[in-house]
Amino acid sequence: MKKALISVSDKTGVVEFAQSLIEKGYEIISTGGTYKKLQENNVSVIEIDEVTGFPEILDGRVKTLHPKVHAGLLAKRDNPEHMETLKKLHIDTIDLVCVNLYPFKETISQSDVTLDQAIEQIDIGGPSMIRSASKNYKSVFVVVDQLDYQVVIEHLDNQDALVFRQKLAAKAFRHTAQYDSIIAGYLSNLNREEFPDIETLSYDFEQSLRYGENSHQKAAFYKSSLPTQYSIASAVQLHGKELSFNNIKDADAALRIVADFDQPCVAALKHMNPCGVGVDNECIYKAWQKAYSADKISIFGGIIALNREVTEEVAKELHKIFLEIVIAPSFTDEALQILESKKNIRLLTVDFDESKNADKYEYVSVMGGLLVQERDSTIDSIDDFEVVTEKEPTEEEIKALLFGQKVVKHVKSNAIIISTTDKTLGVGAGQMNRIGSVKIAIEQKENNNTETPLVMASDAFFPMDDCVQYAAEHGVTAIIQPGGSIHDQDSIDMANKYGISMICTGRRHFRH
Repeated sequence: MKKALISVSDKTGVVEFAQSLIEKGYEIISTGGTYKKLQENNVSVIEIDEVTGFPEILDGRVKTLHPKVHAGLLAKRDNPEHMETLKKLHIDTIDLVCVNLYPFKETISQSDVTLDQAIEQIDIGGPSMIRSASKNYKSVFVVVDQLDYQVVIEHLDNQDALVFRQKLAAKAFRHTAQYDSIIAGYLSNLNREEFPDIETLSYDFEQSLRYGENSHQKAAFYKSSLPTQYSIASAVQLHGKELSFNNIKDADAALRIVADFDQPCVAALKHMNPCGVGVDNECIYKAWQKAYSADKISIFGGIIALNREVTEEVAKELHKIFLEIVIAPSFTDEALQILESKKNIRLLTVDFDESKNADKYEYVSVMGGLLVQERDSTIDSIDDFEVVTEKEPTEEEIKALLFGQKVVKHVKSNAIIISTTDKTLGVGAGQMNRIGSVKIAIEQKENNNTETPLVMASDAFFPMDDCVQYAAEHGVTAIIQPGGSIHDQDSIDMANKYGISMICTGRRHFRH
């Protein structure tokens, strides 16, 4: 009689699966809690120590780590010496293993978990059985997912099920690899290892995408096995069609922007760059008005992120525009009713209370490798700045410069922001030379009503003084930039010539 060893942490569907195996002529072996569950449901089952002749010990830490288990799994059925060895040692083959592992991920996700509690949820016997069964997939079915129970039953009588068993084995190895990677990450974080010698990352398949950046590219979305709550991966979609590859990238960029602001903030985004950002001390509607007025053209078909609840008043304005996505912590019932009248608009909620706990690191794939760096979450402080010009910035100019500095680090380099104290007026992004970005930002500013103070923020130093000259000639009265160019003095002299102020921060904010 064929034998199946079942030992599962999550017992969903296990009784029905075991009953189906018995109907297929299998004898069931089980352990601990699974044995008890099956016995309580009148499933004929053999306890593991009847097979091993050895009791569970060390509070269950050792129960399946035994030659009679692993030899029964690993023996090559077509190898006479292997089979003769089993016969001499009175070991039976095990033809199916059904295991899911201790809930380590769920345990460490609890805010009050202790190290000892986490350690006790590191499964040893389970992964060992999975690996043994997977290595010998030519003869053994290995099952790690309840969703596979029924399809496994359907394949048991298939003599040509080798390809299916190989797929199960590959899935099982992915399962244990993910499990180990989460444990490795947890322990590495405890030791504050920034860049370990081996980087093990784990992601779960979330959804297939219609296509990638372009229609001829296949794509899928995976989310971190331990996603942060403030992320597009953890967003809840309330309405609209599925997100696309580009939608997900843009939404991520939008969330990064609004996370930097404590006061009500709205960011309008297009193609990974903000086209308008507005803040207000009290009112999200006023913040929306400022963001929208910054660039009423580019927002068409874009994304809006708000760090406050979407009200009916805001929803009425959003409804007037073609938008791909609106992201917010919540929507009032009235706002949802208004926005849901548009069939395709995606409405997402994210836990903004967790914005300060967003991912510390970001990962970028390159051909053959992976770049890892800290996320640029630094908020620059005026205390760290140096006024390098004869003219000091006014209090209002400083407020505007700090606002521009927050936004400019989220713009693709070369990046220039023209702003007032609470809204962007011009955004220059992604040009091959800095003066090109300055001209684009100034041109956009001049399409808006001129407001004061009018300041400029740059993500990196000015290689020449032409950027300062052009800005000064077009009404900019204060500039903030990192400094560090061998021609810094030329830019300072140009600012002094035009009687404008300049601050050097000593910190660059490239975003490629």
